[in-house]
Amino acid sequence: MQPLDIFQLRRRHAIFFFLVLVALTYGAVLVTEYDTVRGLTALPRAATWAASNFVPDAEAFRRLPRILAKLLDTVLMAISSATVASACGLVVALMGATTTRLHPWLSLPARGIASVFRNIDVSAWALILLFSFGQSSYTGYFALFFVTFGFIVRVMIETIDEVSTDSVEALRATGAGYLAIISQSIIPACLPQLISWVLFMIETNIRSATLVGILTGTGIGFAFDLYFKSFNYSSASLVVLVIVVAVLLIESLSNAIRRAVL
Repeated sequence: MQPLDIFQLRRRHAIFFFLVLVALTYGAVLVTEYDTVRGLTALPRAATWAASNFVPDAEAFRRLPRILAKLLDTVLMAISSATVASACGLVVALMGATTTRLHPWLSLPARGIASVFRNIDVSAWALILLFSFGQSSYTGYFALFFVTFGFIVRVMIETIDEVSTDSVEALRATGAGYLAIISQSIIPACLPQLISWVLFMIETNIRSATLVGILTGTGIGFAFDLYFKSFNYSSASLVVLVIVVAVLLIESLSNAIRRAVL
């Protein structure tokens, strides 16, 4: 009996995973009692309603300056939380990375802190912090800060551990101290990746800040929630449009910065 070649094996694996996915989907439909036919037939009605109601009008555009002011608050919150959390996360990552840790016992707590902060969703952080700060900008800021902090610690630990140890060993051989090794070898090698991750978190935080604003009553998310709940769908649609344009512009700007840095 001839052994299966690699292509036949991959094809069988793909078919197997596809069948498993279909079985899980079908099981979920049965458990939730989801009416597939009714859901599919509702799509045209939903599109018709959105085309007739969820469109900005003249009254919505008169609210544009107020919406842009809320957007500016959201963007500044996202940028400040991402940059400050990244600076703090880099310090913790230096203590947790194998190459730069001051003591082996510091590695596990640093990785554990990153795991806890990263795996709690930003909306869960917002709800937790509501008990401490109420519906205020501090709640949204710290929710974004904690998630960014956990993510940056994780990725920077991996980035630092992937840095070549040749320059580190060379500096140690010359008698350089810990801070000199960090500033002359580790930081220059990791800085492009750090900048790229910070830009990524700024983009992510702007999108997350919209959801956080709905929960905390701040920023552009609060404006959308206010207009939507008051059935002012034209203004709510303008908020969505402004958010989409802002995210696309910031993404284009961050991509240009990445190309210049990397």
